[in-house]
Amino acid sequence: MTLGNFSLRAVMALAASTVAFSAQAETYPTREITMVVIGPPGGATDQAARLVANRMSERLGKPVVVNNKPGAGGNIASEYVARSNPDGYTIMLGTQGTHAFNQYLYKDLRFDPAKDFVPVRGVLSLPSVLVANPSTPYTSVKELVDYAKKNPNKIASASAGMGTGTHLALALFNKVAGTETMHVPYKGSSFVITDLVGGRVDFAFDYPVGALQLIHSGKLRALAVAGANRFPLLPDVPTLAESGYPEAEFTTWFGLFFPANTPAPIVDRWRTELDSIVQEPSYAEAALRIGGEPFQSGGEFAAYVKAERIKARELVLSTGAKVE
Repeated sequence: MTLGNFSLRAVMALAASTVAFSAQAETYPTREITMVVIGPPGGATDQAARLVANRMSERLGKPVVVNNKPGAGGNIASEYVARSNPDGYTIMLGTQGTHAFNQYLYKDLRFDPAKDFVPVRGVLSLPSVLVANPSTPYTSVKELVDYAKKNPNKIASASAGMGTGTHLALALFNKVAGTETMHVPYKGSSFVITDLVGGRVDFAFDYPVGALQLIHSGKLRALAVAGANRFPLLPDVPTLAESGYPEAEFTTWFGLFFPANTPAPIVDRWRTELDSIVQEPSYAEAALRIGGEPFQSGGEFAAYVKAERIKARELVLSTGAKVE
């Protein structure tokens, strides 16, 4: 075979695959789509996923069904999606934990967060809230810090799991405040809230979705919001910056990821639909009800995730956070 013939065949093969992908995108989807979620039903990631899945179902004309796979800081769900058929029928709602931090927190991941996924679009930003059981003796962040310093490793602090956003917010807070607390990881935010209300753990960073009603009813005490601004549904709760700890600010983001090699026309279809969805006023209203706001990076999501990996590495190195 001559070089010219080889080049011609390569061009023809590429053209054929492009036509095939285009045809696939035109008929896509023809069946149900699975959206894999790292948290349990009822938690923050679950509600964020359903917020998007319901709207995408309407636009695609086929059901987008949420499949909860909690545990291992999101690695169970991530590995499942990374190994799925890249045909556009399996997508993941990931976080900065699954796609930025975990590669530095865990020794032996069986997938590569950078190479095994195609970032589609960010969909939600979610500030966490520092909440405590109301029977605890501290009513402010300063009082919590003072108490923790007098009682190192005697306060039980909870998170939604090793490597999750709530764990990283806690690790950063302890580093900035100079405190040492006994970390109790769970398999999702809903489990944290149950034990926090029951007094089995003392405080946690958690998402407003699971804590709002309990805060308003007095079953949980809100000490601070970890985001840059006060949360509209908790206007009287100060930020960590207002409480004297601006360097402890931490906001979780959620975004969608396909397995690597998913056809570009399908990825583009999702991006186009999501761009429209995230700009809808009704989406912002629904996002607020679960404690978040629309993610605004849009088409720059891939670059945003890459930058988040750099920040993640720096934070993990500086806090010494590791998952055994």
